[in-house]
Amino acid sequence: MKKKQQHPGGGADPWPHGTPLGGAPPGLGSWKRRVPLLPFLRFSLRDYGFCMATLLVFCLGSLFYQLSGGPPRFLLDLRQYLGNSTYLDDHGPPPSKVLPFPSQVVYNRVGKCGSRTVVLLLRILSEKHGFNLVTSDIHNKTRLTKNEQMELIKNISTAEQPYLFTRHVHFLNFSRFGGDQPVYINIIRDPVNRFLSNYFFRRFGDWRGEQNHMIRTPSMRQEERYLDINECILENYPECSNPRLFYIIPYFCGQHPRCREPGEWALERAKLNVNENFLLVGILEELEDVLLLLERFLPHYFKGVLSIYKDPEHRKLGNMTVTVKKTVPSPEAVQILYQRMRYEYEFYHYVKEQFHLLKRKFGLKSHVSRPPLRPQFFIPTPLETEEPIDDEEQDDEKWLEDIYKRPAGSVSPARLQSFQTSLTASVTTKELAGSWLVTVQKNLEERH
Repeated sequence: MKKKQQHPGGGADPWPHGTPLGGAPPGLGSWKRRVPLLPFLRFSLRDYGFCMATLLVFCLGSLFYQLSGGPPRFLLDLRQYLGNSTYLDDHGPPPSKVLPFPSQVVYNRVGKCGSRTVVLLLRILSEKHGFNLVTSDIHNKTRLTKNEQMELIKNISTAEQPYLFTRHVHFLNFSRFGGDQPVYINIIRDPVNRFLSNYFFRRFGDWRGEQNHMIRTPSMRQEERYLDINECILENYPECSNPRLFYIIPYFCGQHPRCREPGEWALERAKLNVNENFLLVGILEELEDVLLLLERFLPHYFKGVLSIYKDPEHRKLGNMTVTVKKTVPSPEAVQILYQRMRYEYEFYHYVKEQFHLLKRKFGLKSHVSRPPLRPQFFIPTPLETEEPIDDEEQDDEKWLEDIYKRPAGSVSPARLQSFQTSLTASVTTKELAGSWLVTVQKNLEERH
C-alpha cells in the first residue's frame, strides 16, 4: 500500500493528486496552486494582466468623468449627433440659479421707513418687468376688523398674478381665511429716528411744497403745530408717549388687539412672524444692501433696482421728500424716548441681527459686527426719502403718479434751487448731530 504523503507543515497534503500545473512545488504560495480546484477559472498570466489593465483603465475613466463633471465634450457631441442623448439625459435638469419665482408678494410698508422711495422704484420696475403693482387708495387705516381683513385678502388674492401689493397695513394672516399666504417683505429703521421724522413731517411737510403740511394736517392748531419737541416728550403729551410710540411692532405682530399693546406678547409674536412669513426685513440705514438682497431674492420684481436707485435723476426726485425743520431733542428727552420705546428697540436690534446674518451669507460686509449695547441715533441724510403714515394723513399716491409720469429734467429751476439750499443746511445739521450724539452717550453712561 502506498504511503500517504505528508505536507511539510504537518497534516495531509493538499495536493493528493500530484504537483499542480507547471510543476510548482507545494508551499510556495503560487497563484497557480488553486487553479485545479476551479477548472472554469483557468487562465494564463497574460490573461490576468489584461484584466488588471482593463480595470485600471475603467477606474481612471470613472475618476476623469467625475472630476470633469460628466462625459467628454466630444462624446456628448457625438451622441447628440447620433440622436440618442442630450445634456439633460446625462446630467438631469440644470440647477436653478434663482429662488423659485413667487407670484404673490406683499409689502405692508411701515410708515416713515423709506417706503416712498421703494414705491417709486416699484412703479418703474413694474413697467420694466411686467408684474402687476397693486396699490391701495386707503392710506390711513392699518388696523382692520375681521370683515375688513376678509374683504382685503379676497381683493388681493384675486389680483392678476404675478403681483406685488403695497399698503400701510398691519400683518395679515391669509391662511386664517383660507387663502394662500404670500411672500412678505418690509423695511424698518431706528425707532427714535422714525418718531422724529414723523413728528416734524406732520407739522412742516417736506421740500415738495411750502403748504404741504397744511394739506396733511389741516385740523392741527397752531400751538400744537409749533409745540417744542422737548416739551412734548418731557411733559408726556399723548403724541410723545405710549401707545403712540408703539408703532413698528404691530406691522409684524398682526391684527390681534394685543398687538397694539406694548409688551412681550406682541414683541414675541412679531419676531415669530418675521421668521415664518417674511422673506426679508431690511434696515433703512443700509438701504442699498436691502435693494441688493431684494434683487437676488426676487429678481423677477427687483432686477436692476440698485442701478435705478443710484441714478442721479431718481435721486433728485427722492430728495424732494425730505422732512424739513427738524430739530434735535435734548439728551434727557432722548433718554426718556428710549425708555418708552424699549420694546421697539428690542425688535429693531433683533431684525438688524437677522439682516446682518443674511448679508454675511451673501458675502456682504456690515459696518456693525454686533448690535450696540445702547441705541445709536441718526439724523437722516438728505438721500433718505420718506412717506405718509399717520391716520390724519391723506392720499399721497397722486404725487407719486405725477412724479412718475413727469419727463426727466422737468423739475423747476426754482424748486431745485430751494432743494440745493436745503442740502447746504443739512450739512450743518449733520455736523451738529455728531456732537449731540457724543453728549447723549455721555449722558447715558452717567445715568448707568
